Amino acid sequence: MTADTPVSFGFDDAALAALPLVYQPGLFDGQVVMVSGAGSGIGKAIAFLYARLGARLVICGRDRAKLDACEAWLRRLGSPDVLVQPTDIRRSEAVAQLFDAAYQRFGRVDVQVNNAGGQFPKAALDISPKGWKAVVDNNLNGTWFMMHEAAKRWRDAGKPGSIVNIVLTFQRGFPGVAHSCAARAAVTYLSKTVAVEWAPYGIRVNCVAPGVIESSGFAHYAPEARAKFSRGNPMLRHGNVQDIANAVVYLTGPSGDFVNGELLNVDGGGILWGELWTIPKPAYFNAGQTP
Repeated sequence: MTADTPVSFGFDDAALAALPLVYQPGLFDGQVVMVSGAGSGIGKAIAFLYARLGARLVICGRDRAKLDACEAWLRRLGSPDVLVQPTDIRRSEAVAQLFDAAYQRFGRVDVQVNNAGGQFPKAALDISPKGWKAVVDNNLNGTWFMMHEAAKRWRDAGKPGSIVNIVLTFQRGFPGVAHSCAARAAVTYLSKTVAVEWAPYGIRVNCVAPGVIESSGFAHYAPEARAKFSRGNPMLRHGNVQDIANAVVYLTGPSGDFVNGELLNVDGGGILWGELWTIPKPAYFNAGQTP
C-alpha cells in the first residue's frame, strides 16, 4: 500500500465483513451492545465487529432502511439476536423508549457506543443559528441523553457498564466544522467528568476520536477538501472504519478494563503534525494574502 492508496472498507459491506479479526471469536458472547448511528459508516463497522465477536446488538438511528440492511448483515456475521429501533436521540423520551425496548428484549445492556451524530462543512461565520443548534443538539445533547439513560439503568440495577463516545480530533481546532468541534469537545470533557462520578457504580466512560477515516461520510466534503485529507497526518493516508471499530472493542472488552475517562485518538498522528481543512483553505494561508 502506498501513502495515497485509498482504504475503502467503509463502502463495501462484504469486504468489511471479511477483514481478519484481531480479537478472539466469542469475546462478547452473552453480552448486549447498543450502537447508535449503526446504519452506515463508522457505526456500521462497529456493529459488524461486535456481531463477529458474538454480541447481541441493539442498533438505532433515524433511517429505518439502513438499519434493516445492517441487521441482515449482523445476523449473517453471527450475532445471535438483533433489535432494530429507529430513534431520534435528540428526544429524551425517544431514548427512554429505546432502552425500554432493549430491556424488554434482552433484559440488559452491557455496552453502549454513542456514534450517532454528524456535521456539515461550513465556514464558522456562515453557520446559521439553526445549523449551529442542529449539530450541537445532535452531537452533544443526543449523546448526553443516551449516556444518562444507560447510566441510570445500570445504577438502579446495580450492574456495571461501559460507554464509548465517538468524537473527533478537536485538540488543534477543526476549520470548517466549528459547531461539531465545540460539541465533540464538550462530550469529551463531559465523559471525563462522569467517568469519575459514575466510577462507584462500575460504569466506565471513554471516547474515541477518529481522524481522517474513509467512509460514506466522505460524501459530505468537497472534492478539493477530500483530495488533501491524506496529507493531514504523518502516515500520509486515510484510516478505515475498522480502525475505529477495533479501538472501541479494545476499550469495552477485557483489554480496557482499567481504562476510564480517556480519549483515544485514532488519527495516524494527525494532531501532532499536519493540518486539516474541511472547507477550501483561504489563500491567506498559502500566500500571506489578506482575506
